[in-house]
Amino acid sequence: MSDNRRNQQSRGPDSRGPQPLTPSRLEELALAYVARFATTQARLRGYLQRKLRERGWAGDEEGSEDGSAPVEELVARYADKGYVDDASWARMKAGSLLRRGYGARRVGEALGQAGVEEALGAETRPGIGEQRQAALVLARRRRFGPFAMRTAVDPKTRDKQLAAMLRAGHPLDIARRIVESEDADALEEWVRDSPDDSGAMEFGDY
Repeated sequence: MSDNRRNQQSRGPDSRGPQPLTPSRLEELALAYVARFATTQARLRGYLQRKLRERGWAGDEEGSEDGSAPVEELVARYADKGYVDDASWARMKAGSLLRRGYGARRVGEALGQAGVEEALGAETRPGIGEQRQAALVLARRRRFGPFAMRTAVDPKTRDKQLAAMLRAGHPLDIARRIVESEDADALEEWVRDSPDDSGAMEFGDY
C-alpha cells in the first residue's frame, strides 16, 4: 500500500465534504429554492431529490432511510401554503411563451417538461385568438409573410418561414395563413375576428 493511501485512511472521511441532509437542512434548501424561483411541485421535488442523491440523508426520528417521505411531505405542505402553485406557474409560463411568439404545441411541451399535470395543461391551452396573436408576434419579429422586407417572397423562402413557424409550435393552418398572406392589415383583422377573441391575451405590439 502506498504512503498516500495510508495517509488517507488514517485521516478517515474528509470532514470538509458536504454533510448528509437533515430535515431542517432540507427545509432550508426548499425555502431558498422557492424564494429564488417560481416553480412547480415536480421541479421542487426533483431539486430536493437531486440534493439527496448528492449529499445523502441523515435520517430522523420517524425512521426515514432515504429522505423520500420528508421530500413528499415538504412538497405537499408547500403546495398547501401556496409557495408552489402549479396553476399559477402554468398560466405565467404559457403567457410568457405566447408573448414571445411560440405556439400551443411549444406551450404544452414546456408545461409537460415542468411536470404540470395533463389536465391542468389542457386548462391552460391557448385559445384560437391567443394562438393567432402569438403567430402574428413571431411573424412580425422574424419578418415573415407580409412583414418581410422584400415585397415578393420566393417559394423557397416561404417554405423556410413555414418550417420556422411549425418549429415554434404553431399549427399548419395558422402558419400557412401567416406566411402566404400579403396583407398585414388583413392579418390583424383575422386575429381580431378569432372565435374566442374576447378571451385572448393582450400582447401589444412586438
